[in-house]
Amino acid sequence: MVRARLAKGAALLLGVALVGLVVWRWPDWRAAARAGSAYAAHVTCSCRYIEGRTAKSCAGDLDEAAWFVSVKDLPERKATEAHVPLLGRAQARFRPGYGCLVDPS
Repeated sequence: MVRARLAKGAALLLGVALVGLVVWRWPDWRAAARAGSAYAAHVTCSCRYIEGRTAKSCAGDLDEAAWFVSVKDLPERKATEAHVPLLGRAQARFRPGYGCLVDPS
């Protein structure tokens, strides 16, 4: 009986600590995800629409630290979109004379 109560208390304490950690770190994670998304969108846009390479060949240009960023090519708009689920999203578009610009969010 006492062990079960202690186990429940420990699980509750661990859950509260985990929620606290997420709340405390969320702004940092969100900022890093936004920066990573903007980086991936810009690099991929430049590769696709300035260098003229295929989307598949551009995937290797991203830093290994950007493994959590998903990139989508939008050829009809000459743009790329990158996102980290639940945390950040960015889009970069090719503009003649300016290159690839990340859209303000």
